Amino acid sequence: MSPIISPSELKSVFQNPNLIILDARAGKAVYQTYLGKHIKGARFIDLDKDLASIGEDAAFGGRHPLPAVEKFVETLSKLGISESSHIVIYDDKNGANAAARAWWMLKSFGFENVQVLDGGLQSAEKEGIEFSSGEETVEKSSVIKKEEWLLSVKTLEDVENELSNHSSTVIDVRDAYRYKGESEPIDLVAGHIPGAINIPFSENLDENGNFLKPDVLKEKYAEFLKDQPQHLIIHCGSGVTACHTILALDYAGFPIPDLYVGSWSEWSRREGKEIAKEI
Repeated sequence: MSPIISPSELKSVFQNPNLIILDARAGKAVYQTYLGKHIKGARFIDLDKDLASIGEDAAFGGRHPLPAVEKFVETLSKLGISESSHIVIYDDKNGANAAARAWWMLKSFGFENVQVLDGGLQSAEKEGIEFSSGEETVEKSSVIKKEEWLLSVKTLEDVENELSNHSSTVIDVRDAYRYKGESEPIDLVAGHIPGAINIPFSENLDENGNFLKPDVLKEKYAEFLKDQPQHLIIHCGSGVTACHTILALDYAGFPIPDLYVGSWSEWSRREGKEIAKEI
């Protein structure tokens, strides 16, 4: 199954009894926004509470560390998700908000039938998909428990070692001005991990905000990564938007790369870590 689903494809399977739609929008008062308007039947999944387990010190784990696998089992049960579910996730930033993070976590939990809606909420509205408001009734499900995440996760020490050994290409998907160190709107310090290269996640999208076609993405990344180590580690500010590029690479037919969850929010706060700038 393709990791990306078009609005017309979603419309064609809308009555499928196994279909579960997740609203992964993030931001201030986002749950109230969800209650005001969402795709009919969509269940809200919270970035800070369901897709992360936020600690006291971002220097150890970053701003959005992964929750324990056991906690994610509870979230899946609460959302009524089971092994037979066809899960479609959307946000209002074409996957860059939290939809791609939810996709990565579900894939890393062993689910195969998981897709992100191309164009997000806005594209569903243009397609004429039905919307509703208020709470959705959800029947809890049972989920086979896992012991650990199945996709590869890297620590700060892993990233440091692999850059030192020149054994991996570390891709920073943040906007270029953040990478270069011109300014930093979220974390405490601007700049980047020494040795990381910058391929902003926006490179995955066309002028309309939709994902580029798989063959275009494949050619584009092959050019970006020419003469670079083939093993990839992807990071961003806090391990959320990085999943957008992991999704794009999977869509393009590349092996799913590793995720550095702590990302810049961890590295930039960790005492003694070098910070590179291009200004």
